Amino acid sequence: MATSISTHRQLPAELREIQLRTEDYARSYGLDFYETIFEVLDHEELCMFAAYGGFPTRYPHWRFGAEYDELVKTHMYGLQRIYEMVINNDPCYAYLLNTNMMIDQKLVIAHVYGHCDFFKNNAFFSHTNRKMLNQMANHAARISRYIDRIGYEQVEQFIDACLSLEDLIDPHSVQIKRAPDISAMPHAALLRDEDFEYLATEGRFPSKGYMDQFINPPEVLEREAKERKDREVERVKKRSFPEQPQRDVLQFLLQHAPLRDWQHDVLSIIRDEAYYFAPQGQTKIMNEGWASYWHTFLMTRHGMNDSEVIDYADHHSGTVAMTPQRLNPYKVGIELFRNIEERWNNGQFGAEYDNCTDMKEKAGWKKDVGLGRQKIFEVRRIHNDITFIDEFLTPEFCAQHKFFSFAYNPSADQYEIASREFDQIKQQLLTSLTNHGRPFIYVVDGNYRNRGELYLQHQYQGVELKQGHTQDTLVNLQKLWARPVHIETVVDDKPTVISYDGHSHQTKIASQS
Repeated sequence: MATSISTHRQLPAELREIQLRTEDYARSYGLDFYETIFEVLDHEELCMFAAYGGFPTRYPHWRFGAEYDELVKTHMYGLQRIYEMVINNDPCYAYLLNTNMMIDQKLVIAHVYGHCDFFKNNAFFSHTNRKMLNQMANHAARISRYIDRIGYEQVEQFIDACLSLEDLIDPHSVQIKRAPDISAMPHAALLRDEDFEYLATEGRFPSKGYMDQFINPPEVLEREAKERKDREVERVKKRSFPEQPQRDVLQFLLQHAPLRDWQHDVLSIIRDEAYYFAPQGQTKIMNEGWASYWHTFLMTRHGMNDSEVIDYADHHSGTVAMTPQRLNPYKVGIELFRNIEERWNNGQFGAEYDNCTDMKEKAGWKKDVGLGRQKIFEVRRIHNDITFIDEFLTPEFCAQHKFFSFAYNPSADQYEIASREFDQIKQQLLTSLTNHGRPFIYVVDGNYRNRGELYLQHQYQGVELKQGHTQDTLVNLQKLWARPVHIETVVDDKPTVISYDGHSHQTKIASQS
């Protein structure tokens, strides 16, 4: 599947008028977004952009072709349909399907402005590259040059290995202020005193001068400094690194793996793109819920005439439909935003409400506070899916929407309703959302047994790694590290180390490794 470069196409006059009108209404209600450029595509073009993750240009790879083929066939057989697509960029680019009914185009345009507002204002998107459309094209050009120079097959095989590791990043690291990387700075003269502030304050808590001896007792600081020094001596003696387990495995490979220059660049491209897409996985429920909330609000007040109501209701209900087999992020998101707005409009928050023990009084609690709209804008700005569910999911909401938790019943050989208890429902939701349901993997030692071997550790949380996936991932990891690789995990409730030395896999009880 060849790469493609989009050329901006003028919207038809009728759609352009709808766009401008919807944009004005969206801004009047407080939505804030970058300039948004809409284009109309046929279903093959839209499937191609979807296969590329929404971008018109990506590096050549068989994965995109496979995804394109699947999308075209599912569209052809009526199994699924892509109504819209929008890119987190400045300006935002959004794509409309040319076979949509006019009511669908109106709905999609309103939905897109909800997404664009979320992209611009949510804290978890604040560190994303707002010129990623250009950056993706730059990535494609760089990899194409390597293909011309080295050969398609060799580059593709290396990309395959990198893509199998693309989830091994730390999506929260972009929010953390770390010590400056002195080795990456061109000259020590460029350093400022504040760059070394972390050294002077290591182990100390910020405090006012007169409270410092109580908040930072000298004997405690001295003991902790000695412990840090002892750890450093032990680390140097063992020649092990990193000092602390490192979750960003790709960064560790970029810093320490014996990669050629072109391999280092390709891996850095995969890592950059993984970090760009990470916030979308962290905020799927909120993002779709926010966009659905606003397309509903705008459409029911300004977006349609009498003849379009039935079609709108039919298509909107299909979008937010919930089935026993799956959790619909559109439905959960929009209903939870509406619930928050209602609660904060009626004053159903704070100590007085929480401490009320009269269930009848609590059910009819209406204080006419009117803070709902302000509250949902605040929620949109500072939360991700995990904190959104953790903070605002309530027993009343779960009962109203008939939520339940499920589990596998081995005697019946099927999944069944396990509980309708709120705590279990919430726990299962949070577990499925944590790290997008993927395992936590850390680099523990880059010089394991002083042999230059790589030792990883799986943070076991009750769910075992899939053995086939684990072994395949170790094969690809070993290609990059060029030495034996190991991962410590739990198999059948026993600490286990799975290894790959470039030829075969070995599995041992951890205490015997």
